[in-house]
Amino acid sequence: MRARPTILFFSPADRPIPPFLECWVDSKKLTVVRVPTAAAVLERVLRSLPVLILIDADGPGEGGLELCARLKSDSYSAIVPLAAVATRHSTERVREWFAAGADEFITPLFEPEERASRLDGLMARTERDVAVNPSTKLPGTTEIERVIRQRMDSGDLFAVCYADLDHFKEFNDRYSYYDGDRVIYILSRILHDVVKGMVGTKGFVGHIGGDDFIMVIPIDAVPAVCSEVLDVFDTLVPYQYNEQDRRAGYYFGKDRRGQLHRVPLMTLSVGVVTNRHRRFTHPAQVSELATEMKSYAKTQVGSVFVIDRRHDPDLEDR
Repeated sequence: MRARPTILFFSPADRPIPPFLECWVDSKKLTVVRVPTAAAVLERVLRSLPVLILIDADGPGEGGLELCARLKSDSYSAIVPLAAVATRHSTERVREWFAAGADEFITPLFEPEERASRLDGLMARTERDVAVNPSTKLPGTTEIERVIRQRMDSGDLFAVCYADLDHFKEFNDRYSYYDGDRVIYILSRILHDVVKGMVGTKGFVGHIGGDDFIMVIPIDAVPAVCSEVLDVFDTLVPYQYNEQDRRAGYYFGKDRRGQLHRVPLMTLSVGVVTNRHRRFTHPAQVSELATEMKSYAKTQVGSVFVIDRRHDPDLEDR
């Protein structure tokens, strides 16, 4: 049986876990662990990230506040949501806790239902924020998988489009990683704006990482959406090069053996997988086929999209 996700509770005064918190933890099927010292909290966090850290805000001295500041100042532990829990009707130290980096402050001034709702909201916000790519602000792999699974469960026809830049590494080598990041951001905006503009809420755009992106769109929208994405990309990308390279349409770069060769301007390859002729049971199957089609698209010249038209033997056309 899979272990329950863990919450750490630290009280400098060694107070018990508040009753409302025990009820909330049990309703969420979580395991709460009382940790006796700040040092023990840090040790456990470094060993395995919990899903939430709760600190008794009424403890003596500055122990809890200092622990909060230390956890939130480290990029590794800062991603763990942290809430200060007060057991007395006091809001005097709220500002101090938020200044130290606390994500939420729970006080008895709130009814038990509101305290539980605030913890629910904190967990939801954290899950959403961690799943977002920091450079493009697009949903990451966790959300991509969730959306694909949702489309599979709905029984509707859908397409997953895997977009990947060609000659991006060479561009980074000639210019800089800063210029490369700008190109990735521009591509993210093209994908987002085209998808939202053409299919609205029926479309989804996610960022796997680097120069790899996923679009999930209605199957009938594939030709129009992909064509528009490629047209806009091919219009804008030449202006990311200097005038000499842009006019020539290529530049000279070195391959892995140090030999000079012509490098064309960046293009975009999109591999498309649909469930029109396929039956999927897991998002990993979709990902595998989309990667295969993307790799095939990259063997073609220029910016292209290719659609997997193969059939499962036992599945009729839909």
